[in-house]
Amino acid sequence: MTKENLKFQHTDKRGYSRKILNGSIIASLIASTPFLFYLYEYVPSTENWETIFGTYHSNEYGDANVAMWVLSMKIIPLVLSLIWFFTCRHWWYHVLIIPIAMFSFQCIGALNDDVRFMDEFHIVYLLPIMAIIFPSIYLIRAKMFSKINDADKTMEELEEEFMLKPKTVWEKVKQYF
Repeated sequence: MTKENLKFQHTDKRGYSRKILNGSIIASLIASTPFLFYLYEYVPSTENWETIFGTYHSNEYGDANVAMWVLSMKIIPLVLSLIWFFTCRHWWYHVLIIPIAMFSFQCIGALNDDVRFMDEFHIVYLLPIMAIIFPSIYLIRAKMFSKINDADKTMEELEEEFMLKPKTVWEKVKQYF
């Protein structure tokens, strides 16, 4: 083999091992979500909770354990939705922004001590996001089906054509801003 072929072969192995490492980290995070959810059981049932990060005072809930239970009920689905969004390879993955926004609003509401009726009107805040995402997905779908009728491409080939392929998570985040 020439030096150039060896160089490309070495690069492919490094890229492959990085994919395995990233996949292992993501799989471990998903597998650990039940354990992460039950971390609230280690929070004391008191109004004030002393941590290494400072003191948490539970105004609304009256109990730090309950506050962390509510927060974990919001954070775990948010983390799983984010993982799904950043690892999804389908053309419709932008629709996942809607549940991500919903869980984000719920996390903010759970942390906000002044909120009296949590989960009441978060749909109002999601309407602008939904107003952008739904027509975008419909337009992509319509464009795909018009190309199916014009050409002899399969659905998989069209999904591949419409798929944005950033190489890193940061590039995927940057494509939205």
